[in-house]
Amino acid sequence: MNPGHYEYGGHRGRPSGLYRVEDVRALETSTVVSGVEGAQLMFRAASAALRELRARWPVARDLLVLCGGGNNGGDGYALAKLAREAGLTPRVLAAVPIDRLTADAARAATQCMKDGTPVENLRAGRFDVERLAGADVIVDALLGIGLQSEVRADLAEIIRATNKLNRPVLALDVPSGLCADTGAVRGVAVHAAVTVTFIARKAGLWLGAGPDHAGEVVLADLGIDATTVSPTLNLLSPSNLTTRLPSRPRDAHKGHFGHVLVVGGGEGMPGAARLAGEAALRAGAGRVTAWVAPESATAVAAGCPELMVRGLGTGAASADLLQSADILAIGPGLGRSEWSRVSFANALSAARARELPVVLDADALNLLAEQPGLELPTRTILTPHPGEAARLLGRSTSDVQRDRVRSLKEMQDRYTATIVLKGAGSLVSDHIPFMCDRGTPAMAAPGMGDVLTGVIAALLGQGFSTVEAARLGVLWHALAGEAAARGVDRGVLASEVSWHLPRVLTS
Repeated sequence: MNPGHYEYGGHRGRPSGLYRVEDVRALETSTVVSGVEGAQLMFRAASAALRELRARWPVARDLLVLCGGGNNGGDGYALAKLAREAGLTPRVLAAVPIDRLTADAARAATQCMKDGTPVENLRAGRFDVERLAGADVIVDALLGIGLQSEVRADLAEIIRATNKLNRPVLALDVPSGLCADTGAVRGVAVHAAVTVTFIARKAGLWLGAGPDHAGEVVLADLGIDATTVSPTLNLLSPSNLTTRLPSRPRDAHKGHFGHVLVVGGGEGMPGAARLAGEAALRAGAGRVTAWVAPESATAVAAGCPELMVRGLGTGAASADLLQSADILAIGPGLGRSEWSRVSFANALSAARARELPVVLDADALNLLAEQPGLELPTRTILTPHPGEAARLLGRSTSDVQRDRVRSLKEMQDRYTATIVLKGAGSLVSDHIPFMCDRGTPAMAAPGMGDVLTGVIAALLGQGFSTVEAARLGVLWHALAGEAAARGVDRGVLASEVSWHLPRVLTS
């Protein structure tokens, strides 16, 4: 959800690796051990942040720097010193008395004061919002990446006051109050216009509430090569889609691209099966059949004449249908009736026997959660939203969302399947999971998951592995959503996203 994120300096381009704090600290420590002083890194960080500030707000003169303890506060003091040397007018509000600072932060603060920059101790008395007034830009250097608990009351008051002001905020490393690993807000967090993050991209700037608080993210690597350690996540790149979906030969025919069988469309829910089936067709499936409840067949067939539709009751023979399918997409509009349960069991049994790839979504996931020991086919993709993931894991939705990467890995281990954890910043399991930061809030609408199921199933039919189909499907779906939304954040229909699928490939 943050296409504006980019790298700083000589390595501009779309980012790929996202890192946890422990990995960034290890990189920093190894750099210091190799002979680069911590103070040197601090002033590199400050210089990069000041350069970005002046590029974004070239007429800004008066800077207010909010400094905490630790190295993040030290970065703030170093920035204030460099800003004064550059002819700007910085002032510092110190959340921690300077005599309590240690090591590099203490030295940076001392140098800042020696240069004549005014430093006011926020702990000396009750905080007054007027202390924030008059600044052209506010620099957030309060907490940084080390926050492990709720923001303490006095700092929370400062953060709330900062957020209420109509002033741009530049955050150093991460917005104060945001967990750098998960994107969780620790009570309250700064809303920044720009975040300059150091050494490597912090996963929390892309996860959870991170995109809403970080604004545009700029990486200043400080001369440290983060690729020497493995990231926590990789970001999906739009270039992956076009390179992995080559042009078809002129003599191609529908038999080359798989027969997708959508199992769903229970009583009262024909639209979900139709959406999944149509999306599979638009994503290039050779043939698509919808296996639906008898009462849904007419509605599904009328909605999309290109779909083959079979309305089968619980006692009806489905062996021929299951024998002709190459891929099963089970769940869109399936429901939890007796028909639903019998159809689910029969479809999974056939998939296991024939070793077919399977996508499970919606009520198929709910039925799976009721049968935790159920054997799944070898090539299975689960596509839960957070509520469905909570049921699959036997936890609360809030717990799933608190650490989405951990939840993804737990589902992968428990079900031995490829997992797509949907939501803002959808995740795809792999040895290093992938995250999609594309898409739009306009996709928070009914039927979007059904479209995604159809896209992934179609890619399986075109020869992609489960991981490749999941990754490309999530990205393709998100880009089609952006194209359908055209900048608006509501009112987009799932069928409109489906319509844009083939058009995204040529844009």
